[in-house]
Amino acid sequence: MNRLAHETSPYLRQHLDNPVDWYAWGPEAFAAATERSVPILLSVGYSACHWCHVMAHECFEDVETAEVMNAQFVNVKVDREERPDVDAVYMEAVQALTGRGGWPMTVFLTPAGEPFFGGTYYPKPQFVQLMATITDVWHTRPDDIRQNVTALTQALRRTEQVSPLAGLPPVEQVGLGVRRLLAAFDPTWGGFGHAPKFPSTMSLDLLAREVRTTGDVQALQALTTSLDAMASGGIYDHIGGGFARYSVDDQWLVPHFEKMLYDQAQFVRVYTHAWLLTGHERYRQVVEETVGCVLRDLRHPDGGFWSAEDADSPDEHGHGHEGLFHTWTVAEVREVLGPDADAALEWYVFTDEGNFEGRTIPARLHHRGDLLRPPEVEAARQRLFAARELRRRPGLDDKVLAEWNGMMLSALCEAAAAFDRPDWTAAAVANGEFLARALRTTAGRWHRSWHAAGEPPARHAALAADHAHLVDAFTRLGELTGQARWITLAGEVADVLLDHFWDVQHGGVFTTPDDGERLVVRQKDLFDNATASANSTAAMALLRLSALTGEGRHGQHSDRILALLGTVIPQSPSGFSNALAALAMRHAGVTEVVITGDRPDLLAELRRRWLPDAVVAWGEPYDSPLWNGRTDGLAFVCRDHVCQLPVDDVDELTRQLG
Repeated sequence: MNRLAHETSPYLRQHLDNPVDWYAWGPEAFAAATERSVPILLSVGYSACHWCHVMAHECFEDVETAEVMNAQFVNVKVDREERPDVDAVYMEAVQALTGRGGWPMTVFLTPAGEPFFGGTYYPKPQFVQLMATITDVWHTRPDDIRQNVTALTQALRRTEQVSPLAGLPPVEQVGLGVRRLLAAFDPTWGGFGHAPKFPSTMSLDLLAREVRTTGDVQALQALTTSLDAMASGGIYDHIGGGFARYSVDDQWLVPHFEKMLYDQAQFVRVYTHAWLLTGHERYRQVVEETVGCVLRDLRHPDGGFWSAEDADSPDEHGHGHEGLFHTWTVAEVREVLGPDADAALEWYVFTDEGNFEGRTIPARLHHRGDLLRPPEVEAARQRLFAARELRRRPGLDDKVLAEWNGMMLSALCEAAAAFDRPDWTAAAVANGEFLARALRTTAGRWHRSWHAAGEPPARHAALAADHAHLVDAFTRLGELTGQARWITLAGEVADVLLDHFWDVQHGGVFTTPDDGERLVVRQKDLFDNATASANSTAAMALLRLSALTGEGRHGQHSDRILALLGTVIPQSPSGFSNALAALAMRHAGVTEVVITGDRPDLLAELRRRWLPDAVVAWGEPYDSPLWNGRTDGLAFVCRDHVCQLPVDDVDELTRQLG
């Protein structure tokens, strides 16, 4: 019996018709494994994962393979996006075993949930052979199983055992991180390292901060080369806006075509910062089109943001093909544009042989930086977009995740302020209201996941990353709108985070709450991966919130998180870019700007520049020393709540901001 029909995760529901006797993660599966005295076969993936689809077709839809799985194992399916706490534990085990990780992830567990072997994608022949080997070892060599369990459990506890520094890490750690990034920079195509290439937006943002602070020419070159190359390559959707997950080549040409909400959020943020730094209009274009993509394709009518669009889309026979929705032939372009096709064919470098499986991914690889379209090309792009909208769309993962929505909301707030977009402000407010309404419980706790078809629609206890990103998002929404309610809500979320996730012994936040499900270990999310770690996000968010409210508890816990991260940052500084940004802010000191009364001219001047170490209070006063005794119609520029003389004109504000 397949038990996934009652799940709301689009990924789990993709498997509800498999001949595999799937369980969702939970006590029922562990009880069945205990009763049968068989291992658990844990399969973890996500809906937009191309190789997850491949393994599903080769193995899980195959009756012969399913018979072996059902006879020898209790089979458990997990959506890594709904349960990143589960995914993180077993991914670390796979990485300890194999030296690498990825999805789909395949892990074998004892009935107590202890991992003893695992890997990633397996074609059918290797998968069938692996299951036979695991079954033989399970029955004939139990001591080997127990040895593996012991060794892996010790490896999984490493984040529990990290001890903090005695105080704040030195600011020199920031410089070391920047130097490591510049050493890994690809001067030809941008980015860091070689294929497959991931966007590394947090690292680029750290370089942008270095440019803003020191004017470093090498950092500026690395930043602009990378941003130009990515926006010119096929990883960027030149027809509809938005970015794919990563590139399989050095040149950013051929991506895996899935569009993840968290990637859009991080791209919007770094391109917004780069526009404020450089004034390059091509970066404005990228931000406008990426935000447009999210609001058009990834937005629930009530304001929440959906999770992802798939890499695959169906052909006329219903068979999925990677990138089919996004690629073109010359004949298809001519059919849409007729006699106007030549300008688009030349601009996007179409060829008869194509650049991806006989089709063409529109790109500007050898024209990097030349992205602002002439009118005839823009007109052609709009017609191609309209024609593309008639195609069979990629699959949509229409669940709403607190963490990713927090990321998108933060980025949208920054972009709305920088580009003076009231429509984006309205979308940001709608998203904040959706999150507060749909994902918050009556007791003030939070859920991680929401899906319209669920009964109830909100599920799974929110994790540390959810809370940390919500603190950041609601803080920035308060700064964008001048509405005090969002700053109040940010403080309430911060208190839940510290009350239920804090490690009183070593500092930092655990991934799971103190009253949540007990996994085999209780880990901490320390390292930045595709998204910023929960601890680095919390350090930044708590520091900014404390500057706005004067709440010492939040600032003190931010310092303790940085002290904890300071122990591990030297091991791999380039893997802690978000933490280094928080550390740089802490050493620089937060600049608090208060604008009282109705002074849109002063607010506009403030928003005209990127001030990564500043927070702004304006509009409705709230409980904070920043508002005490302030006269209307002025701007106050402060550091650690010690203020310069108030100003009432733009030129003087500019001078005080430096």
